[in-house]
Amino acid sequence: MNRKLKVLVSGTGFAGQGHTDAFRAVGAEVVGIVGRTPHVVAEVAQKMDIPFSGTNWQEALEACQPDIVSIGTPGGAHYETIKQSIEFGCHVYSDKPLTVDGDSAIKLYELAKTKNVKTAFASSFRYMPHVLHAKRLVANGAIGEPVEAEFMSHFHLERDIPFGWSHRKEDGGGRLNNNFTHMMSIATSVIGEKILSIIGEVRDDLGKAPIVKGVHNFKTRRDYIPKDLNDPNLEWGESNVEWSYTVMAKLESEFAAKPVSVLFKHGGLNPRFNEDHIVFYGTKGAVYIKGHYGMGPLYIWDESKTWQELPLPQDIVDDQPKVDGDTERNWQYLAREFVKDIEGQAFAPYQTFKEGSQYQQLIDIIRKNDNWTDVIHLQ
Repeated sequence: MNRKLKVLVSGTGFAGQGHTDAFRAVGAEVVGIVGRTPHVVAEVAQKMDIPFSGTNWQEALEACQPDIVSIGTPGGAHYETIKQSIEFGCHVYSDKPLTVDGDSAIKLYELAKTKNVKTAFASSFRYMPHVLHAKRLVANGAIGEPVEAEFMSHFHLERDIPFGWSHRKEDGGGRLNNNFTHMMSIATSVIGEKILSIIGEVRDDLGKAPIVKGVHNFKTRRDYIPKDLNDPNLEWGESNVEWSYTVMAKLESEFAAKPVSVLFKHGGLNPRFNEDHIVFYGTKGAVYIKGHYGMGPLYIWDESKTWQELPLPQDIVDDQPKVDGDTERNWQYLAREFVKDIEGQAFAPYQTFKEGSQYQQLIDIIRKNDNWTDVIHLQ
């Protein structure tokens, strides 16, 4: 392509601004940004030197004529925006979750196939350098045949974070949408992309949260926690999503004769005692990564019968975008491969709306919470 690809961004918060930086870094031109609140979107556009800003998505599509749209809003605002974009002929880069349920996600996936547009699904922590290292080690037989994996995380989120989209199922909230999507993406990237079966349980440990005006950026919401939570004039919103989950899955792997068992355990509100971690176990060893999203360092257990820390291979280090922040770096990694694909260059495979729609169907299944067997009658 002789010209820069034009990008229109939906969302003015952390994700929208992060997507803007990511696409600019990989050579695309961000021509417009759309948000809900007129003065906020105008301020962000001015701050980031984006030529067009507005609050009407269809008008923005007409005015900007983008090649790509980038969706950086909460999941509840995705469906109509993405649908209009696909019908307009745009390629779509969407943050997770794709939508609020499996049925609507499938419709977007099918529409994208019909309109022959490319899609990218940003459950993008699979691009963490230590995860890429683990993928290489497993593929090279360093642990023998993979047999099981575990993903353990405890976030200890503040219970009094202001009520917002993260508390509401209809807005794309919940820990499955915003944590499990990344965890499953990491698991499939290392073990294999084919998910065979799943079972799970969810729990709302929160109940309610204070209603506070003025929160526009997800990253700064903690700054708005009320100082007096006993104020009788304070309003409260009711949570209707999970803040903890336990999920088990079986994945097919080309490196193993039998399905690989995977445990995902997440407590959004629970404090951690030992570090969060990811482990891949095999018939001859194991790979352990510190951190809930594979931040590192990485350790291997092999024939030495002890855990040894392994440095990152230099080629993996060199291939990482040079930007601070894990989330921001992963967004840029995916944007780079997406742009390469659109421009007809060689690219690394990435997740699309196929995986995005599949993940929403999995979340629907898990949220049913109907996997228990009543044993109270047993003697």
